[in-house]
Amino acid sequence: MIGAGIFAALAPAAAAAGSWLLLGLALAAVVAYCNATSSARLAARYPESGGTYVYGRERLGPFWGYLAGWGFVVGKTASCAAMALTAGSYLWPERARVVAVVAVLAVAAVNYRGIQKSALAARVIVGTVLAVLAALVVIAVPAAELDRVTASSGASPYDVLQAAGLLFFAFAGYARIATLGAEVRDPARTIPRAVPIALGIALLAYAAVAVAALAVLGPERLAAAAAPLAELASAAGATWAAPVIRATAALAALGALLALLLGVSRTTYAMARDRHLPKALAAVHPRYAVPHRAELAVAGVVAVLAASIDLRGAIGFSSFAVLAYYAIANAAAFTLRPAPGPADPRPRGGQAPRLIPALGLVGCAVLAVALPPASIAAGAGVLALGALVYAVRVRY
Repeated sequence: MIGAGIFAALAPAAAAAGSWLLLGLALAAVVAYCNATSSARLAARYPESGGTYVYGRERLGPFWGYLAGWGFVVGKTASCAAMALTAGSYLWPERARVVAVVAVLAVAAVNYRGIQKSALAARVIVGTVLAVLAALVVIAVPAAELDRVTASSGASPYDVLQAAGLLFFAFAGYARIATLGAEVRDPARTIPRAVPIALGIALLAYAAVAVAALAVLGPERLAAAAAPLAELASAAGATWAAPVIRATAALAALGALLALLLGVSRTTYAMARDRHLPKALAAVHPRYAVPHRAELAVAGVVAVLAASIDLRGAIGFSSFAVLAYYAIANAAAFTLRPAPGPADPRPRGGQAPRLIPALGLVGCAVLAVALPPASIAAGAGVLALGALVYAVRVRY
């Protein structure tokens, strides 16, 4: 979770809700907690790789599993573009799109050779990011003015919900634990513990950085910033720290991009193998043993997106598709029963209190429809296209 999101999502959230973005952050965290709890309980019941693609199929039917997989692919493809644009905005703001496209092509070339981000690399990256964020908060304290945090911005409830939907982008990632359920030791015990702990750490880090950004920059300046955390360092009088922030943001974004391109290409490969996508994408390279056609196709789409849409648009579209994905996860968790029955003899996974998945389902729907209209239209259109493809495939 702690990657490019915190470096990118604060500015569009501030543009939507001003100083009320902190309430939006809290709402996004509540919805993320419900989604994480539902995902953890489903992963304990179905310790298989695939996440909601599996849960929707098993609990709701094949179409819902397919739609979850489609939502994951299109949403995370937009996330890849957002990660690349974040790296570009921090490394070379004037040429952010060029840097983004080059970053996508470079990471795709790395993935093509079968090189993956290891667990050690992930720990190094997240440790570095946390250390830099903590230092940034400390640096910001002398320049902070709490009046900027509490100043009224005239934001409406709709604006706060839109900020929450945009900030939800920064929480996406906890499902990665659940989607790798088949590779986790003692998943019924480990996953339900790991997910809320990870979510809590991310929320604490995000809240501290958001308060610091508002207290130093104010809502208007934060909303207009192309690289908000680098500008925060400069405004706090630590101009020497701005290059460190920019380098850390690029490290976090490119690390996330590497993992995301890997995951999206594998899901694309799996859906192509199941004939949900063109079968030509289900090829595996004879030397590198990677789904090279799926990787090239995903990288091409991401490069086009990075060259044609802005960062806020990428975040909004990604949030819509991922919220649809988690809505299906919550609906699947709502069907879990407390005890074995004739239709479901498996006792694993326990009973999910229905209030949590119900709240998560409603929360996902509300945040999705509160996003910018362009994001809603694009996201709904792409999901409808996926449903049409499924209907045609089933019919013919």
